[in-house]
Amino acid sequence: MSKKIVIGIGEILWDVFGEEKRLGGAPANFAHHASQTGAEGVAVSAVGDDALGDAIFAELAGKTLRAEFQRVSGVPTGTVAVSLDASGSARYAFPSDSAWDHLAFTEHLRDLAARADAVCFGTLMQRSETSRETVRAFLRATPENALRVFDANLRADFYSEKLVRESLALANVLKINEDELRVLGGFFGVPAGDAFAARRDRFFETVFAAFPCLRFVVLTCGGDGSFIAARDGEFSFVAADAGTRVVDTVGAGDSFTATFTTALLAGRPLAEAHRLAADVSAFVCSRAGAMPELPDALKARL
Repeated sequence: MSKKIVIGIGEILWDVFGEEKRLGGAPANFAHHASQTGAEGVAVSAVGDDALGDAIFAELAGKTLRAEFQRVSGVPTGTVAVSLDASGSARYAFPSDSAWDHLAFTEHLRDLAARADAVCFGTLMQRSETSRETVRAFLRATPENALRVFDANLRADFYSEKLVRESLALANVLKINEDELRVLGGFFGVPAGDAFAARRDRFFETVFAAFPCLRFVVLTCGGDGSFIAARDGEFSFVAADAGTRVVDTVGAGDSFTATFTTALLAGRPLAEAHRLAADVSAFVCSRAGAMPELPDALKARL
């Protein structure tokens, strides 16, 4: 049986930690982890015609991830300055213009979209008009039954209520974290002062009602576990592994989303897909960087 084609479309960049750099970018992280969890993971992005772009190709040469990158002259390959707090949680500072802001929609990308079983996208890639239109054209070119995963992945000021609503209209899976629940909850009239469980349930109910296309809403809450609600009323909660020693959280959410997506495509029940996603994410938290190699024992379950 051929592998499912699972695509992350968006930014590819270097996560810069002081003097050290590591390959990252949420959609590329997603595609990398999809390639480790049974799918053909494909990263769609753009890099500069520069040394950092060359370094991305060299770095990916040792990974199973398939790269579909355009090269853009006159614009630098993407970077982001990453700082970690005492808990390992990351903060990001992005330059105003990078190669991935200039990804163009081509016939090649149209053909790739038509063969996709799943595609993940976020808000950051849509900060420029060029890349925003490319992402949306790509999504519209996917098969009707493809999973279209909107991982909100809110960064700095590169999002708005309008952008979130337009993205949700193109998606059938929404993935957010606890901080994003507060922001998106505000967009949809969910009272911020309510207890967490009430806000969570009200938000799930509201977005399902507002967007009939949505099949699943995924909410990750770090040490407080994760929740997945399905349109048909099925609900799953997985507690965080208290034994996980968190090194950094970079890429953990992307690995969760990728594993959940590939497990759904493989026909796994919701609770099983959720458990697998949580276990992969916990492992990624225990390692430095966004793209660690999964251990064989974990891959065997996938």
